[in-house]
Amino acid sequence: MSEFIEVRGAEEHNLKDIDVSIPRESFTVVTGLSGSGKSSLAFETVYAEGQRRYIESLSAYARNFLGQMDKPQVETVEGLSPAISIDQKNAANNPRSTVGTVTELHDYLRLLYARIGTPHCPECGQEVGEQSAQTMVRRLFDLPERTRAKIAAPVVRDQKGAFADLFEELVSEGYSRVEVDGTEYDLTVETPELDENFDHTIDVVVDRVTITEDARSRITDSVETALTEADGVLKVIIPDPPENAELGAIARSTGDLSNADMASEPADADRLVAEFSEELACTRCGIDLPEIETRSFSFNSPHGACPECEGIGETKEIDEDLVIRDPSKPLRDVFEPWSYNRSYYQTRLDSVAAHFDVSLDTPFEETEPEIQQAFLYGTTEDVVFKRRTKNGIRRKEQPFEGIIPNLERRYVETDSQSTREHIEEYMATTTCPACEGTRLKPASRAVLVNDTAITEINRMSIGDALDQFEGWETQLTKRERIIAEEILKEIRDRLGFMCEVGLDYLTLDREASTLSGGESQRIRLATQIGSGLVGVLYVLDEPSIGLHQRDNDRLLNTLEELRDLGNTLLVVEHDTETMRRADNVIDMGPGPGKRGGEVVVNGDIEDVMATEKSITGDYLAGRRQIPVPDTRRDPSGQLTVRGARQHNLRDLDVSIPLGTLTTITGVSGSGKSTLLHDVLYKGLVRRMNDTDVHPGDHDDIENVELVETVRLIDQSPIGRTPRSNPATYTGVFDYIRELFAETALAKQRGYEKGRFSFNVKGGRCEACGGQGTVKIEMNFLSDVYVPCEECEGARYNDETLDVTYKDRTIADVLDMSVEEAHDFFEHDPRIGRRLQLLRDVGLDYMKLGQPSTTLSGGEAQRVKLAEELGKRNSGDTLYLLDEPTTGLHPEDERKLIDVLQRLVDEGNTVVVVEHELDLVKNADHIVDLGPEGGEHGGDLVATGSPETVARSDDSHTGRYLRDLLPDVELEGPRTETIRAAVGDD
Repeated sequence: MSEFIEVRGAEEHNLKDIDVSIPRESFTVVTGLSGSGKSSLAFETVYAEGQRRYIESLSAYARNFLGQMDKPQVETVEGLSPAISIDQKNAANNPRSTVGTVTELHDYLRLLYARIGTPHCPECGQEVGEQSAQTMVRRLFDLPERTRAKIAAPVVRDQKGAFADLFEELVSEGYSRVEVDGTEYDLTVETPELDENFDHTIDVVVDRVTITEDARSRITDSVETALTEADGVLKVIIPDPPENAELGAIARSTGDLSNADMASEPADADRLVAEFSEELACTRCGIDLPEIETRSFSFNSPHGACPECEGIGETKEIDEDLVIRDPSKPLRDVFEPWSYNRSYYQTRLDSVAAHFDVSLDTPFEETEPEIQQAFLYGTTEDVVFKRRTKNGIRRKEQPFEGIIPNLERRYVETDSQSTREHIEEYMATTTCPACEGTRLKPASRAVLVNDTAITEINRMSIGDALDQFEGWETQLTKRERIIAEEILKEIRDRLGFMCEVGLDYLTLDREASTLSGGESQRIRLATQIGSGLVGVLYVLDEPSIGLHQRDNDRLLNTLEELRDLGNTLLVVEHDTETMRRADNVIDMGPGPGKRGGEVVVNGDIEDVMATEKSITGDYLAGRRQIPVPDTRRDPSGQLTVRGARQHNLRDLDVSIPLGTLTTITGVSGSGKSTLLHDVLYKGLVRRMNDTDVHPGDHDDIENVELVETVRLIDQSPIGRTPRSNPATYTGVFDYIRELFAETALAKQRGYEKGRFSFNVKGGRCEACGGQGTVKIEMNFLSDVYVPCEECEGARYNDETLDVTYKDRTIADVLDMSVEEAHDFFEHDPRIGRRLQLLRDVGLDYMKLGQPSTTLSGGEAQRVKLAEELGKRNSGDTLYLLDEPTTGLHPEDERKLIDVLQRLVDEGNTVVVVEHELDLVKNADHIVDLGPEGGEHGGDLVATGSPETVARSDDSHTGRYLRDLLPDVELEGPRTETIRAAVGDD
């Protein structure tokens, strides 16, 4: 096999017919300026071709499910291996997905607890023992004399199939009656016809008995027969339970006795179904527990999920603070949910106010607490309600329901979607009170291994879980050790891989949708290490994103471990230390966009540093650098957060100096994003805008009046559809359309500004709806997007394209890069200013019409930043940014720092969550959290100027800052760089 992956004639996106050799079984970094063609080479060419060839080798039937990747614009790619992409897409958006489920750790935990778990009573905590047939008979005889019951054997439970053979077998064995999904059938008369695609439950009716002493022997025989037929499980069905029956023992037997889970249609309200097992029963409480299975511990299955929250762990409830948003308002106006229908609800309020002899003009906050509670939650005594009818005033006396119970009832009963949406505005998501957020049923939570419930494991961090499982075998019996040996090995291995990539602070029950792109990528990376594959091409997209310098070393060790297994790593990355540890570096450039797409240098780190036309080499060699500011700004005031306790924050008090650039730093999982997003941003929005946003738990934010506006600029997409693009988001397209509408031909034809929008009828091409492309469905091949035949990808109809400005059509303008458009519209200050802002944040390579769905998180954040810069600035604005250097080359990072400093110079405050030390060293103030991640973080480790933090021996950030601040006088020895730690001379 060739020693290289040979790429010849690559022309994908801005690649300029390049040839490049990538060493196999090595660690190669692809770097370069933003927009220089890194992803086009690594993902759109090499990975796409490797994945396409692998899928093409499968059958047409398999391709129907897997899809087919489009062939990239490249002449040949030789020496390819099967390719796996590990990018920064979120692991899942499903609220049921957790770190445990996406890493398959929860699957192994479920298996462990199902095989060696010891069930306990969920009420008294007593270990559950065996239950004999005789005990079951005695329980039946606790029922009143002459109670009628069916003794049944559950032979099929929630399984797909038609079961025709089973019915024939039952008849041959002498059984004539069965209950299928709650409905009784006589097999001698008819055979149930079941849909094999749905789950069914089949119970064989062994006997129909009446509870009398004379029948005890018969009942005992029937119970034993049913237990034999159903492998130790018995079902008792009582069609008409007596009203005065003492049914406690049976009513508590399986917890869910309505039969709704087992029937295709809800069972009768009077019908009672109970299950008994020879294995599981609490003799003290009279509770029979269901059979322990792996699905008993799955919150995605009705057999394990908490019935209250259905396995989500959270419930929506009416929030009193949202119902009463302004307590200073009078009673007639204070109840927000009832403000939309005054004609009806006003009479209700009038009656309640008259009952308590209070005026509706009285502010809510000035009324007595018991009266407030009566309005909100109702009365026990009758209230006289008056209603005008055709025959006069009608009086009715009844208790007042209360506003909150009224909303709760209507939310459940209504069929109107608009009504539900209206009520949801006044609901808050809270932890499920039934399962306390653990997602599982009480019986599942009561199964223990080594006196530990599975829910306790799920709430641990990955690092603590690894410590928990060390030495578990010594606490197990010999039989349990034999069963659990392989399971525990798999659990420990997976936990270990997660720790290796710096994710030890994540808890297993954390929702996957809350993970950052970098965290999701490292989870998939850990999974690949565990797979042990050899000879695979791994393509990664900036795996160091979101990692503190301290954790980066562990990530690089992991990447080298993957390479040493015999795999090829192709990593798109800007991180300096990653380049130094790589075997080979491909530097793309020399510029962005049309000025990029070439291979500047392909060699080791020394080759890159020696190439003077390489901007990357300039920064690596020190020929270029981002300087340390000469001075630090003095704050104009302090914004102080008191008692922040959200997630892992530990009753934190922290001050943000106003009129400065502040960075929030710390190792991964230390609480940075929680402080910025949940506490600071949401707390300020709630205080300043009186919205229904729920901030993270904290006591107070002081000096809010010193901030005029707060703006969060994060990495969420700028649009959800391809119709959104940088031109439309920043507003520059409005001015461009105005220019086209002012041309002579447009005026002659009567074209208005809207004619040049591709989102509305009139000027757009209707064949493609203004998309420019048409999707062709290819059955078992992947869908193909081809240029619209009508407009040839231009998005507009011919009449609109007749109009030109400086000999360019509106479609030509959308195809321009920001840099080209800036030169083209240089005489229009409105357009030129906004395009210059995009250039300032390093996006001069981006096309104006590039669909927003194709932008990276970092690009989307910089587009938002440019849009914010374009707004009229009055100062006193608080800008909050989350890792804005994501995806940035040092040269682009320098431009970004200049933009942030400009914002502060104009009188604003900028607070940035950041790991990149070149930005951190440019800050006026640092808030360093830690000292570690997860439950070992959330404290204020150090705060002050970069020089002050660099002197702190307790700060991981400070130790790495020391090498970038040469004038810092240290109390102890200067920390060596990572480079020295890995032996680089």
